[in-house]
Amino acid sequence: MVMMARYGFPGFKRLAGAAVALAGFILPAFGQAEPPPAAPRPVIVWDVPAFNALPDDEQGRLARYGRSVIEATYAHIGPAVADPAARFAGNNLACANCHLQAGLKKFGLPLVAASADYPAYSSRSGAVSSLFDRVNQCLKRSMNGRPMGQDDRPMQAILAYLDVLATHIPPDAAIVGTGAGAIPELDRAADPVRGAVIYAGNCAECHRRDGLGVRRNEAQPDMGYAFPPLWGPDSFNDGAGTARLITLANFVHDNMPNGTSWVAPTLAPQDAWDVAAFVLSQKRPQLAGIDRDFPDLLLKPVDAAYPPFADGFPAEQHRYGPFAPIRAEIARLKQARGAIPNPNTP
Repeated sequence: MVMMARYGFPGFKRLAGAAVALAGFILPAFGQAEPPPAAPRPVIVWDVPAFNALPDDEQGRLARYGRSVIEATYAHIGPAVADPAARFAGNNLACANCHLQAGLKKFGLPLVAASADYPAYSSRSGAVSSLFDRVNQCLKRSMNGRPMGQDDRPMQAILAYLDVLATHIPPDAAIVGTGAGAIPELDRAADPVRGAVIYAGNCAECHRRDGLGVRRNEAQPDMGYAFPPLWGPDSFNDGAGTARLITLANFVHDNMPNGTSWVAPTLAPQDAWDVAAFVLSQKRPQLAGIDRDFPDLLLKPVDAAYPPFADGFPAEQHRYGPFAPIRAEIARLKQARGAIPNPNTP
């Protein structure tokens, strides 16, 4: 049961309150009451179609091309590809560097349910986002690049790939294995100095001591990395999801060193927090206009470490924690004020 709670197996929602109780008492006299909405159905085994068995038609070829764009983004839309108009990514990473196994690994930031999950409200933009919008946010942030148009073939291919992944995922379902997991948080700030020692012993062999990764071919950047950079000019920028400590610490715990599974993690939770703090203490590209994110500052994640903030805690605590005091203050502010507008949002 602890494992189920730790990794987000959904439970059933309980209805409470006098209004609900009263409705249940009165409505039977006039007819049958509407049943409460069902809880999302957990999808434990992912039934993903075999891509090599897709028809050899335009849609099948497009989906397979989309898989290639996810796995080798640098070769299709990277900054070193031959056609300047196709250079949508600003670094030589691959989508699959974060969405492991091309989005098919549990707790490896999977993409299996992405097509079923969107459209969805985005607290970062303050509006409903389509899957097209979400892919472009990844391009802008994780790939440090620029958005694609809906008619650009790589975008159509990515969306086709994601549609195929979600073929057997009902819109009302909740996949088990989503995100990066949920290890216990620390009751102290994560320690980048301690994390440097953990990095040297567990990460530097692949990602190098300078964190700049290992290219497949130094003379051909469009061949990408055997091991991606974790910081520096060719890494994700400070607006990416993995630039937030909670996301990165969980990802590291459940997936790193490479080959690790959430079933048998290599690092202890406190080591994952500290090594993630070390990685995020290093320099990386800056995203312009990041201060306009989250029109309602009370919906801003506690580990989004860039201002403005509504809670009075410094950027350092938003970066490294502890996060419980921040959450408590945000809860108090929500109760008292409901919302706090971001002064930088148009």
